[in-house]
Amino acid sequence: MPLLCYANAMYLMDKAYIDFEALFRINSAGEFFVTRTKSTLRYSIVEQSFDIDQTTGLRTDKTIELTVPKSKRLYPEKLRPVEFYDSENDELLLFLTNNFDVSALEVAYLYKTVGKSKCFSNG
Repeated sequence: MPLLCYANAMYLMDKAYIDFEALFRINSAGEFFVTRTKSTLRYSIVEQSFDIDQTTGLRTDKTIELTVPKSKRLYPEKLRPVEFYDSENDELLLFLTNNFDVSALEVAYLYKTVGKSKCFSNG
């Protein structure tokens, strides 16, 4: 069943299988997503923020392009991986989003606060 996109929605997903085609549909509809991704994600760095306050838990904030041909064909736009260390659970989390308007810390906190596999409206 295809993912339906709703106006003013933010989609939060866990990291089972990254469906770049579905993520690109969300992006093309002008909507946003945050998903956990696997460390095996292959990409080239377009830009990287070196102004990271690691005391917040942030580790990296990058702008990337996918490099695996099939993935790049399915999602040809830039993406933003955000790496966050969750000290409460001693876990390094890697998030992937198409939202470049919010801070990296907001990306991590949004996912951490709202939780996995939720959909909610901004409006």
